[in-house]
Amino acid sequence: MKQIASMPVSTVAKVALGVAVLAAATGLAFASWVDKGAGIFMATIESGLAWCF
Repeated sequence: MKQIASMPVSTVAKVALGVAVLAAATGLAFASWVDKGAGIFMATIESGLAWCF
């Protein structure tokens, strides 16, 4: 099988590191939202910014 284009190992490592950092940041944001979500929602309700109540 013929490869169309090959990427250098350093480029693949940089892309993999970027994906890992993005995944970690997303995981931390989700964990913080799960932990503090109710408080954030109540604060938006009290200040009148939540439109669903």
